[in-house]
Amino acid sequence: MSSISKSNSKGEPLSKTESSSGGVVQDVRLGPAPQLRQNRSFISILGMALAITAVPFGVGSPLMSTVYGGGQLSLFVGVLVVVILQSTVAVSLGELASRYPTSSGVYYWSYRLMEEKRYQNAMASFTGWVWLIGNWTIALSVNFGFASLIVATASTYNPEWTASANETLFIFFGICVTIFLLCAVADRALPLVDTAAALWSVITVVAILLALSITAKAGRHSASYGLTHYDGSLSGWGYGFSFFIGLLPPAYTLSAIGMVMSMAEECSSPETEVPRGISLCVPIGGIVMLVFVLPICFTLPALEDILTAPYGQALPYILATVTGSKPLTLALLIMVLLVTLFCSISITTTASRCTWALSRDGMLPFSRIWSRTIFDQPIYALALVTVLQMLLGCINLGSTSAFTAFVSVGVIALALAYLIPISISLVLCRTEVSKARWTLGRRLGTMANSVAVCWILFQLVLFSMPAALPVTSVSMNYASVVLVGFLFLCAIYYFAWGRKNAQGPKDDITIVVY
Repeated sequence: MSSISKSNSKGEPLSKTESSSGGVVQDVRLGPAPQLRQNRSFISILGMALAITAVPFGVGSPLMSTVYGGGQLSLFVGVLVVVILQSTVAVSLGELASRYPTSSGVYYWSYRLMEEKRYQNAMASFTGWVWLIGNWTIALSVNFGFASLIVATASTYNPEWTASANETLFIFFGICVTIFLLCAVADRALPLVDTAAALWSVITVVAILLALSITAKAGRHSASYGLTHYDGSLSGWGYGFSFFIGLLPPAYTLSAIGMVMSMAEECSSPETEVPRGISLCVPIGGIVMLVFVLPICFTLPALEDILTAPYGQALPYILATVTGSKPLTLALLIMVLLVTLFCSISITTTASRCTWALSRDGMLPFSRIWSRTIFDQPIYALALVTVLQMLLGCINLGSTSAFTAFVSVGVIALALAYLIPISISLVLCRTEVSKARWTLGRRLGTMANSVAVCWILFQLVLFSMPAALPVTSVSMNYASVVLVGFLFLCAIYYFAWGRKNAQGPKDDITIVVY
């Protein structure tokens, strides 16, 4: 690996976005002395992206939304619609990741794309905080969802036992500490773990496919009923908008695919490995989702009965009802729990890298601490992510609806963070991404970016809406309110301290040629 500082092969000065290596731009601090261990390949990046999607958990955990969304039609067609639309987001992010392969991700991209220098720091700071909030809260949603699934699994096997809020919280704490130890101690093995996680997710989906198809104790539906049945009366939104409520499970599953961009500095060729991993994750994940939802569609119990499932967890109820066997249901749920464990490891790892990368530019309070590495890994940033999750988890003791809002804000924040650099690039006629090694070209790229922007804007509305009407103080979706509150606090921090002290990425760059 060689480095060229501020000049091209002819010795001519380079601007901050020009590159002598086929469109690759890296920050001076990301050059010849990397802080993190470079042990990631394309396969491990793809495996990590698939581990984060965690289809049995990603679709299964919010599956109740599909019931409110009308049943089989919204589940089956919803997967197809979301996969097509989210693919445009994936390839749009892939182009930017190829142009600017850095763990700072959208924060760095928005800074480099903003032509007005006086707005660069403000735009980077806003995008960075949205990105951080999304990473932290989506990790929180996975780990607390993990705890809820453990409780629901135990309740399915022993209906007489009911977990208190304190017991659920302690299970959540145990998960957070366990994931921290695994990520800290087994860092060298994590690329292999991510690959194994992707394979285990597929094995689990196939096991559920066989179990539901063979047993079908609740009966089998015809092809027309299994794929097109739609009851829009359950949500209270009416027969039109109810369908979109059913898009939530597949949209949630694919919402965090962009988080793997935080692993860029652990790859040997991030300008191609990261975009390929992000873009291929969606179609592969879409196929796995179809294999997962089809047996559910053809064996689904009555929708009204699923609404009574303990802890609002539809998947354990469906498995228990359809298989009619507690041991088989328990075995399947344990497989799903292992999928969730792998997802927690991967998503916590990426959240820690994001925290470390932005601390490197002084964005966070006490950034000097969080940007330190031990044994080529950001242990302090990992600890910060873990502690923040545990603190936010305590909110569940005071208000379940408030905590649900914190969990929901993860998807909205990630979507908003994706939207900012994609929109800027599109407005600037894709000038920068056209220089990337991995690019769609002008026409196809413009079309993909435009669809991605429209889809993300719709997601921001969709994930801010309550799943059912009429709305009560408990069922109301406060996610948008919480996000605005977070951003207000971030704005206070920026104007009080960050504007003068956090200067964003440096203008001087080192071009790294692989």
